[in-house]
Amino acid sequence: MDAPDFSVADQRVVVTGASQGIGRSIAETLAAAGASVALCSRSMDRVGPVAEGINDADVPGEAFATECDVRDRDDVEAFFEAAADEFDGLDAAVNNAGGEFVAPFEDISEGGWEAVTDLNLGGTYRCCQVAGEYLRTDADGDGGTIVNMASVNGQHAAPNESHYGAAKAAIIRLTETLAAEWSDGGVRVNCIAPGLIQTPGVAETLGIDESDMPPREQVHRRIGHPEEIADLTAFLLSPAASFVTGETYTAKGVPKPGNSMNHDLGLQ
Repeated sequence: MDAPDFSVADQRVVVTGASQGIGRSIAETLAAAGASVALCSRSMDRVGPVAEGINDADVPGEAFATECDVRDRDDVEAFFEAAADEFDGLDAAVNNAGGEFVAPFEDISEGGWEAVTDLNLGGTYRCCQVAGEYLRTDADGDGGTIVNMASVNGQHAAPNESHYGAAKAAIIRLTETLAAEWSDGGVRVNCIAPGLIQTPGVAETLGIDESDMPPREQVHRRIGHPEEIADLTAFLLSPAASFVTGETYTAKGVPKPGNSMNHDLGLQ
């Protein structure tokens, strides 16, 4: 019996929203495992140093970075084309770019609603559609792999995050639909729904300093590390997950009895 193949070595992977937090950790994890990663964010000043750090590190993979706003179709098409040119093709896409602000439903303007849903859901839609041009094959066989980033807020209600939750719930259903539609093109499409992860973005959204977030041992893994989401992403991209498609993997740790931190923060 052969050992399972968890390798992502030599894969060519696009990672959006890679300047910090989960996206950055995914890029660094994949490169450390031997993948070539194309990174983007809205600011080259922020994502460029991430790619430089990967290329300067003693890892088998390499990185390429460029500026891209996933809300702009032309930007997305240019990013994927540049990545494919740089690596002579693509094998996978990790659609991680997203963001939000916290507000009661009645206080969310049309502009605010559209900004959050277009960044999260619209950005994932555009990236999936463009990725399909590079990853789909003409018949059953080895196509590419897509991992979309949702949230537990797309699975359960979270006060003051109706726009974000609606967008993330739609990403989950989009993932399931694409897995069915693109199965004949050899493409696996899966989704990750992280719980509360200790990132600068979470700290900014909740209006707290990252250093003020409770230690993990106090909440019994209710606060995750970006590396834990990166490891799950690497699995879903690997041959070991060849029979997995159309699934959403929830990664929120084990609840500690009597702990109400996530409820207090408006998270599930």
